[in-house]
Amino acid sequence: MSMLNGFSPADAERLSQQERALIERRERLLGPAYRLFYERPLHTVRGEGVWLYDEQGRRYLDAYNNVASVGHCHPRVVEAICTQAAQLNTHTRYLQQGILDYAEQLLATFPAGLERVMFTCTGSEANDLALRIARHFTGGEGVIITQFAYHGVTGDISALSPSLGAGVRLPAHARCVRAPDAYRLGTQNVAAAFAADVRAAIDDLRARGIKPAALLLDGIFASDGVFAEPCGFLAEGVALARAEGLLYIADEVQSGFARTGENMWGFQRHTVQPDIVTLGKPMGNGQPIAGVVARADLIESFGRSVRYFNTFGGNPVSCAAAKAVLEVIQEEGLQQRSAQIGDYLLQGFRRLAEHHELIGDVRGAGMFFGIELVSNRETKAPAAQATRRIVNDLREHGVLISAAGPLENILKIRPLLAFEKEHADLMLDALNQVLNANKPSHTTPVL
Repeated sequence: MSMLNGFSPADAERLSQQERALIERRERLLGPAYRLFYERPLHTVRGEGVWLYDEQGRRYLDAYNNVASVGHCHPRVVEAICTQAAQLNTHTRYLQQGILDYAEQLLATFPAGLERVMFTCTGSEANDLALRIARHFTGGEGVIITQFAYHGVTGDISALSPSLGAGVRLPAHARCVRAPDAYRLGTQNVAAAFAADVRAAIDDLRARGIKPAALLLDGIFASDGVFAEPCGFLAEGVALARAEGLLYIADEVQSGFARTGENMWGFQRHTVQPDIVTLGKPMGNGQPIAGVVARADLIESFGRSVRYFNTFGGNPVSCAAAKAVLEVIQEEGLQQRSAQIGDYLLQGFRRLAEHHELIGDVRGAGMFFGIELVSNRETKAPAAQATRRIVNDLREHGVLISAAGPLENILKIRPLLAFEKEHADLMLDALNQVLNANKPSHTTPVL
């Protein structure tokens, strides 16, 4: 994915000798493929609630991490992990009750018809398994994704993740469609444009002798730039794909588990029901667990022909963590909080847009936002360097976000679901200060 806001060797001169030594050690041991956020990388040593702490004890408001979504080191999740780890942790070839208890609770959050779950360790594995199931059921190979999608890091899935960089070569069986960008395509055109692109992709696959198998979509198009509105824009394209025999795989790794506020799952905003749903990152609040939820007939068809075994997918400790996360979301009302605080933040970002010409568009759902920065509102010319500056300046102000999009000009903001109004106000105030500092000299700062 884009590392516009990331560390580069040119930034090393600004760092302390201790920081440079740590980075050099990291590169020597881990190699060059790893990337660090921020021009001045953050050395974290502790997390609590919505805060991360560095080695000097300074705290940072985490407005980006959707992994520990219910809060860093949530006591209930920590207790569940510790209790189960002290009792048993093994694979799923023995009978265990914990995995079944969690499976029942998880499936109860889905609409009728999505009634089987298979567990993995990561969202990448979940997407890989979902594709295997779709290909087995349809007998096809072709996959349709968006132009700057990110779906994971396994061999097959990384090839379907163009946002990983120019080194990713799209395989012959894949086709890209435009992300549903209402800002650039126009709100009234999004649904029809998306459906037309899906139609063209299917026709092109077939023209080249490739049978299509699946439409694989991130529920909020996070890497493409965060596209949430208008609700329902997916329905026409999904219906077309289904009529042509494709399965719709909803990648809920980023948009699931109450992230979008009004619904538990991102696909529900579009009044469409997937054939397969993939889950990951926030499922265990940092404990490795992910999964595939699907129609029973798909799972049964696959399972009759293919033996599935994932040594630690759905292990007792991970299931205990995931069960605690789901109960925290439900009992602490985090879905409702995601909707309420999310709307408060959305309105706050839009008020900032009234005073800062750099903001071209504000969009989002629940606790997931994209703020598109442009150097000219009329031409919508992307302000990539300003985006880099603002992300890094916010880090210096103690607020952590990132950037996204193929034009590298979108502030990607994912506050933890544990955010309260006071945290939202801190976020808005810091962003206003940073935007003021990045205003052209002839304009007046916003108080």
